[in-house]
Amino acid sequence: MSGRFAGKVALVTGGGTGIGAAVARRLSREGARVVVMGRRQAPLEDVAGPIGAAACVGDCADPVQAGAAVAMAVDRFGGLDVVVANAGGHGFATLAETTDDDWAAACRANLDTAVILLRAAMPELVRRKGAIAVTASIASLAAPAGAFGYTVAKHAQIGLVRSVARDFGRQGVRCNAVCPGWVTTEMADAEMDELRTRMNLASREEAYALVTRDVPLGRPAHPDEVAAAIAFLCSSEASMITGAILTIDGGSTIVDVPTLAFG
Repeated sequence: MSGRFAGKVALVTGGGTGIGAAVARRLSREGARVVVMGRRQAPLEDVAGPIGAAACVGDCADPVQAGAAVAMAVDRFGGLDVVVANAGGHGFATLAETTDDDWAAACRANLDTAVILLRAAMPELVRRKGAIAVTASIASLAAPAGAFGYTVAKHAQIGLVRSVARDFGRQGVRCNAVCPGWVTTEMADAEMDELRTRMNLASREEAYALVTRDVPLGRPAHPDEVAAAIAFLCSSEASMITGAILTIDGGSTIVDVPTLAFG
C-alpha cells in the first residue's frame, strides 16, 4: 500500500462501522494518523485499536463535540489535513408521514453532521490546505421511494460540497462528494433483512440480488471500494479535483428506466 497520506492527519465521522470504518482503515494503511468519531464507543474502539487511531465519542452535529474532535486531531497528531464527513441516516418516510421531529432528525443526521463539523475544521484545513470528502448518496441525485427527509438532505449535501469548494478553493481547500449506491454495510444488511421478510426471499444475498438486478455491474459495492474512491479524492493525486460528485453505484444511475422492459 502506498504512503499517500504519510504525515497527514484525518478525521472520519461515522467511523465505527460500514464505509467510515473502511475509510479509517484505508487511510491508516496509507500512512495517515486517524481520528474516528461516532456516537458509540465500542465500535469506535474496535476500529481505532488495531490501526492506532484515536477514538472520539460524540455527535458531530453538536458544535462543542465537533470542535472537540478537531481539537483531538490537532492536540494528538499536530494538525488536520483530511475530513471525511461520513455520518448519516434517518428520514425514511414520505412527506405526508414525516413529522417535525422526523424532519429535524433527517436534517441533523445527514446535513448538520457535515455542516457543523466542516465549520469547526475549516481553520485547520485552510492552514494545512486540506481535503474534504462528503459521503452523499445516489439519493443525492435521484429520489428513492418513501425517503423524503433522507433524499432532501442528501440533495442538500451536494450544494454544501459545491459551496465549500467554491468559497475555499483559493485557500487551498478541496471538497468533493461520493455518491454510493447499495453498499454491504450493517445498515444495508438490515434493510436487506427487512426486504427478505417482506418478499419471502431465501437469504440476504437474494435480497441484494433483487435490489441490484437492473444495476449494470449486477452487485452492491463493498465498503472497501467506496473507501478507495474517497482515499483517491483526498490524496494529492486528485489535486485538481474539487466540487466533484463521484458516483460509486455500479452504473445504476446511468440506466434508462423507461427502456428496462426491452432489456
